[in-house]
Order: sequence, then structure tokens, then C-alpha cells
Amino acid sequence: MCALQKENLERIRADFPALAQQFWGKQLVYLDNAATSQKPKSVLELLNRMNSLTNANVHRAMYTLSDRATELYEAARTAAASFINASERECVIFTSGTTASINLVASSFSRRYIGKGDKILITADSHHSNIVPWQLAASACGAEIVVLPIKDNGEWEMEALPALLSKEVKIVAATHISNVLGIVNPVEKLIEAAHSCNIPVLLDGAQGIVHQKVDVKALDCDFYAFSAHKIYGETGSGVLYGKRKWLEEMPPYMGGGDMVGTVTFQKTTYAPLPLKFEAGTPNFIANAALAPALEYASLLRKGEMGRDVAESERAIVEYLLEALPKINGVRLYGIPADISRKIPLFSINVQGCNSGDIAQILDKLGIAARSGMMCAEPVMSRYGITGMLRASFAPYNTLQEAELYVEGLKRALAMLL
Repeated sequence: MCALQKENLERIRADFPALAQQFWGKQLVYLDNAATSQKPKSVLELLNRMNSLTNANVHRAMYTLSDRATELYEAARTAAASFINASERECVIFTSGTTASINLVASSFSRRYIGKGDKILITADSHHSNIVPWQLAASACGAEIVVLPIKDNGEWEMEALPALLSKEVKIVAATHISNVLGIVNPVEKLIEAAHSCNIPVLLDGAQGIVHQKVDVKALDCDFYAFSAHKIYGETGSGVLYGKRKWLEEMPPYMGGGDMVGTVTFQKTTYAPLPLKFEAGTPNFIANAALAPALEYASLLRKGEMGRDVAESERAIVEYLLEALPKINGVRLYGIPADISRKIPLFSINVQGCNSGDIAQILDKLGIAARSGMMCAEPVMSRYGITGMLRASFAPYNTLQEAELYVEGLKRALAMLL
């Protein structure tokens, strides 16, 4: 690593106060970014300012404080639309996160377009949030769930796709990047194939938004869902992008304040997009904080800083792809044929060891790694196991931390085996 690259990475780390902590006398090595990223100072400052000063309901009042809160809230919508290159900011719906976004589509889309005997196609690498909502929808309307399988290396079995895209399939709900396997899926090919059969596509972008440049116009996806807290923002905030033609025809997901036009005891009319899908008082402070979060994410992708981040992440990927399989008993999951499609996320299983036991030992070494099913039990079942250990890296993580993880893993296994 050159001196300039090291300096840029140190500048990034300095922007995240949480990384300066120590646990058990060790410097924190935070490797659970796929679950929740840390927040930069710019996000923390806005959260503090709004909670302290600019705290008033949005859209509903005729006083200055509410106007200021509304401006920040709507500025975040504009920022989100720009970040994903949505053609209309009105097609950006604020939700509480990816889970809520997918539930919204599963419920509203199925009530409008799915009936008995129809099918919903999902991908086998899905998070529970892209499985359970569709099961609920299928149960309610008499539809069937069909699944695009994955290969042993974690890649989709694309050769199985044409046969699955029958006329009964009314929507495809696919994972952009698995939170377990860390592979950038060929979503462009899937969308093209589905659209050739006039089938809309939803992408679970919880990981995709973090590790890929997302251009919803170029992708031509019909829906894209992501969470703020995985991309340096606050918890309880997320985005659903949808094409206007779908959002206009889908019925509201929830009823209440702010999503109405007029209300009588006999009938209610609904507000135009995006308010039609934003019932009740929104999490306006968390949603407003999405603007500085996405601004920071953009900073990490541009110019010299972007180059240094990309080189650092590629060095981490190359190092761990080589180092982890060399550890006795370790099986690494999610190794694409094209290594450039691998993000810095590594899930492993160690023969004879419980992933939770390993994680607890790593914690004593200051290393925060995730263990368990990662809310993806069908993926675990696909590989005949009940849990994995996952290390997921962000731009503020370093190659040195990857090395500490490997050293810590070896120490833990020496104690357990």
C-alpha cells in the first residue's frame, strides 16, 4: 500500500468514531458490515441536530420548524433518486428498510396482479426478507413459489431460468448480492430474460446498493429495495424504488395520515406518489440522514479516494480467497468463476466447530464477526449446515484487519479443535 493510499484510508477511518473503540483491551475490528455499517460524523451530526433542534412532523404544519424538517426529509428523497438514477423522485418511497420495502410490494402487487394458480419466482440465495413476504402473499392469493437454484459455488443456475419463466409467473424477486455468498449476481441477464416474457422484476438491493453502482434506468428493474443502515445511514430507514406504472396501479400498503386525498366514512381517495405509500408519521429524522449517508457513499466511489478504496477492497478479497481455504477444516462459500464478482464478504464453516463458539473467541480478540444463519436458513440447508461464520468488510476496513481476522480465526480453532 502506497503512502497516499494509506493516508486516504486513515482519513476514512477517522470519520467513523465507532472504530476508535476497544473491547477486551483490543482495538475494535468491525467485520459485520453486511448487517449494519457504522456511521460517519456527517450522519451523526445531522441526527443530533434534528433530534435536538429540527424535530417536527413533516408535511403537516404551517410553521417554520416543520418546514425545515420537511425540507431535509424531501432533500433525502432527491438524494436517493439521484444516487440510483431514478427518473422521477416521486418513485422513491421511504420505508423502514429493505424488509418493509419487499413486504410492501409483495402485499400490494399481489393484491392487484396475482391470483390462484399464478407463480412467484425467487432466487435460492434469498434473505428471509425476500422469502417470507412472498410466501404470505402466495398463501393469501393461492399462488405458488418457485425457486431459481444456486450451484455449489453460490452462483445462480442461469441455465434453469428459461424453463422457470412460464406464463404463470407474475413477478420475479431476486437478490442483487447475497448477504451470505457475497457474489454480484447477473441481474441484468435475469431482468432481460424476465422482461422478454413480460414479467416484472424486484431486486433486493440490501447489499447491492453498498457494493455496486446502481442505475435503475440502466438495469430497467421494476422495483429496487434497500436499507439506509447498511450504507452508513440510520436504522429504521429504507427506500423502495418502483416504476410509476406499477406504483400507480398498486393499492396502498397501509392506511392512515399523509397517504390520503380526502376521507369520508363512505370512501377515501389517496394522495399522489410518493405519499400514497407513506402512511403515518414517517421516521423523518432517520430518512433525512440518508442524504449525508449517500453523499459519503458517493465520496468513497469518486476520484482518488474511490480508486484507493477499490484497490484496498480488491486486496482484501484476493488475500482472504487465498488465506481462508488454507486453514485446516475451513470451507469457504461463495466463490464465483469470475473473482471480480466477489465482494469483500466471506462466509465459512469449520468442520467440528460451532460458528457461535468461534465468534465468541474472536470477540475476546476485539474482532466483531457474525455467526449463525444470517437470516438465510434455506442457503444453509442448501449446503447441509446449520450456520456459518461471516466476515464482511466496508471501505473503512483494512488489509491489516483482514490479516488480524485470519490470525484470530487460527487462534480460535487451535482452542476449539
